[in-house]
Amino acid sequence: MARAVTTQRKALNTLIAWIIGLLIFFPILWIAILSFHSEGDAIKRPLEVLTSQWTFESYATVQERSNYFRHFWNSVIISVGSTVLGLLIAVPSAWAMAFVPGRRTKDVLMWMLSTKMLPPVGVLLPIYLICQKLGVLDTRIALVFILMMINLPIIIWMLYTYFREIPGEILEAARMDGASLRNEVIYVLLPMAVPGIASTLLLNIILAWNEAFWTLTLTAAKAAPLTAFIASYSSPEGLFYAKLSAASIMAIAPILIMGWFSQKQLVRGLTFGAVK
Repeated sequence: MARAVTTQRKALNTLIAWIIGLLIFFPILWIAILSFHSEGDAIKRPLEVLTSQWTFESYATVQERSNYFRHFWNSVIISVGSTVLGLLIAVPSAWAMAFVPGRRTKDVLMWMLSTKMLPPVGVLLPIYLICQKLGVLDTRIALVFILMMINLPIIIWMLYTYFREIPGEILEAARMDGASLRNEVIYVLLPMAVPGIASTLLLNIILAWNEAFWTLTLTAAKAAPLTAFIASYSSPEGLFYAKLSAASIMAIAPILIMGWFSQKQLVRGLTFGAVK
């Protein structure tokens, strides 16, 4: 029998949740506040910043100095392209390991997960030289493939977890009805795993969107995404706090909006199979 929760306990839990949420969100909130001030006001004390004149000067300067939409579309193409390509590889891989497991399936899964423990700088030199030899430095196609390979273990692990929650008897019934392997995957498996696939898609778009190490290392101008757009406002002359804040808000706003509107699907997918 479930334990009854008092009104006071609910109010206390809500208050604690709001406090934790505000603490987590405060850095983004403060960056947003600084972005609406001039450089002179942005370096003042917090109370003086709040009482200073608010302005769109930093946003206008950032847009005038940098081509925001070029960086934006680079981020969209790189993040969505790498995620979709990863799904095309991960779906059959996760299906094979979930429904036709072998003796070494768990070992393969652990090996894939172990690759995420390797520091990116450990493979920087060979990947950089390969891209240089192939002539794909500062191209979106190189970043699409590299980010796909980086996030592929996460995509496979997530899909494998979701597929394991689908009863194998349903797929067996589809085979008995004459469904081919292709139809079994497309018309039976995928519709049942839509929540898991959606959350995997959203999570990996976010991971690719926020990737900074490889995007800053392998791009210069043509394929530079929004991470490079932000980094361009940190220079040896110093940090331009207002402009850096404005660039940061312009970079994270699209992914925040996407996350806000898709939070139900994301939470549903991440908890898929957690409660029987």
